[in-house]
Amino acid sequence: MSASAVRAPRAYTVDRRPLAVAAYRRLWTASAVCAVGGSFSVVAVPTQLFMVTGSSAAVGASAGVSFVALVVAALWTGALADVKDRRKVLLAAHCGLASTYAALWAQAALGGRSVPVLLVLVACQAMTFGAIMTTMGAVVPRLVPAELLPAANSLSHLVRYAGTILGPVLAGAMIPIVGLGTLYLFDAVALLAVVWAVVKLPPLPPGPDPTGSSSDQVARHRRGRSLIGQVSDGFRYLAASRLLVAVLAVDLAAMVFGMPVALFPELAQHTFGGPSGGGLELGLLYAAYPAGVFAAGLLSGTFTRARRHGALMAAAAAAWGAAVVLLGLAAHLWIALAALLLGGAVNFVLSTFRNAISQAHTDDAMRGRIQGSLIVVLTGGPQIANLLHGAAAEIYGTRTVICAGGLLTAVTVAAITWAAPQLRRYTARPHGH
Repeated sequence: MSASAVRAPRAYTVDRRPLAVAAYRRLWTASAVCAVGGSFSVVAVPTQLFMVTGSSAAVGASAGVSFVALVVAALWTGALADVKDRRKVLLAAHCGLASTYAALWAQAALGGRSVPVLLVLVACQAMTFGAIMTTMGAVVPRLVPAELLPAANSLSHLVRYAGTILGPVLAGAMIPIVGLGTLYLFDAVALLAVVWAVVKLPPLPPGPDPTGSSSDQVARHRRGRSLIGQVSDGFRYLAASRLLVAVLAVDLAAMVFGMPVALFPELAQHTFGGPSGGGLELGLLYAAYPAGVFAAGLLSGTFTRARRHGALMAAAAAAWGAAVVLLGLAAHLWIALAALLLGGAVNFVLSTFRNAISQAHTDDAMRGRIQGSLIVVLTGGPQIANLLHGAAAEIYGTRTVICAGGLLTAVTVAAITWAAPQLRRYTARPHGH
């Protein structure tokens, strides 16, 4: 049965059509297992660092180390994935991450008191995770038809956000019972499911070059260039495409101007009357956004069959800006939660079509490097947002900064869409890659 022949039972439920492709189905199922059972280290690492040092500064330092390592890995692996068999690159990255989790378990079993060792392992974890994210983004378009990319991306986002909700909750509950070391071991074991799924993938050698050269000729040419040169080629390719630049600019505007997560603690305490140091109000603010993302994923069939991907992405980004303004104006907690639920839902739509456009529009020979650039934006945007919102709130106040950020998001997205008509006119091709 072909993937295009599969229909979800109802148009408004989860669009499951990509699961008809056996290779994608195995990979997605394994990722679903790993999204929960392989995400415990997200809680375990900062918890262990704080237990060893008693300092939140050490936890912050680990986040900085992780960010730098992930960016380097995304750019380097993106170039590598355009030269090597992507199946082998993905397999090596997953094996590296599983080995890192095993090393984290070993150091915890031996007492786990060395901060330098922990920071080195944090860097290894970020590098392998960045390699996985980058290569996976280049692999999926080789597994499913182009018309199913929105549905495939929505399925991937659905399990990822389910993991961010369930994984930390389970990890926090299990730490007093099984200890930190066992959580690392659970992560390593869960990752074996993905290793198995990658092993079962077909070979994914470098694709044909848009100039018509054979894959062997392209591979030999790329191997003759340094990885730095290949990364530079990727940035030049990106800069030459007004559509891809517009996609990245819209996404960056939505994250930098419209992601006021750093202000949630102050908002919870000073606006909604939460206790100092956190409480139910703060927890609900943090939970509302991913809940909205997850809800949109369950209803992905309402939009994944649409063809006007560019217009939908821009509209979702503008709607996110409006939701942020509503959050800043909210006088009651329930209004703020409704705004964040809406924001999570429209951001799911934004990210689904951002990935679909970048994957479908990019030549396969460049997909690894373009995915690496996307990872840099996706990881760097929230970091910049935290810095800007935190500094601006000290001067202008929390609610003013949140409202201004939402307005800036909407205005910037409108300006980008006007300046780059390629985005608003972009329509998915009905068939083929």
